[in-house]
Amino acid sequence: MKIRSLYIVLLVIFTSCGGTKVATKAESLPVKEVVSFHKDATPKFKTLAGRVQLAYETDTKEQRVTVSLRMEKDKAIWVKASILGFTLAKIMITPDKVSYYETIGKTYFEGDFSLLGEWIGTPINFQQAQDLLLGQSIFSLKPSDYTSEIFQNKFKIQPKKQPHNFIHSLFLNPENFKVASETLSQPEFDRILNIRYGDYQKIEDQYFPTEISIVNSESQEQTKIDIVYKKIDLNVDISFPFEIPSGYERIQL
Repeated sequence: MKIRSLYIVLLVIFTSCGGTKVATKAESLPVKEVVSFHKDATPKFKTLAGRVQLAYETDTKEQRVTVSLRMEKDKAIWVKASILGFTLAKIMITPDKVSYYETIGKTYFEGDFSLLGEWIGTPINFQQAQDLLLGQSIFSLKPSDYTSEIFQNKFKIQPKKQPHNFIHSLFLNPENFKVASETLSQPEFDRILNIRYGDYQKIEDQYFPTEISIVNSESQEQTKIDIVYKKIDLNVDISFPFEIPSGYERIQL
């Protein structure tokens, strides 16, 4: 039996108990197999509707909001942030652009993905934003460019040769091949982005995050975003209501 087929059998055995967490020991595999399993773990759905608790914290401010999240796979990500039923902001992300408005300052933004980059602390596009929310690597992994090893019972994936002033490392869980953590750093600019995931929940035989922690540090300044999924429904009828109110001031980055 081929290694890949054997590993699939073992995964079925280890995960057959539904949502019960099983301690799975990582066994050495070729990087091609690890990357293939990770790509296969990408959730397959048409639409997603979720309820999320989000905390956003910088050195000067802290905010906690309830977020409604809707996705049409590979086409749109819609977010509404609110407190006590009052809408604070709406965001509409498509592969082509980002649109956003907030009701307190009455400002809006329409344009490229620079706004998402400002929030998260690193340039990011639609596919990367979608992958981040689903527990997939935000970088496309080409097996011939990466190495794989076992480190602290995780699959550690790294480029064979790191680009100049750019260090990327990725850790995958052995039980589901979803991201446990992903780190990007630029030592020359004293900049580091760390994305960590908590346990995964199983919904319709697919794995989705329960918690995501995003921490970006740059020159002793830090931005932290914590995302906690409270509910996820798949393949439900959803809409994406978004219209920038009249009288709002456009912001430029």
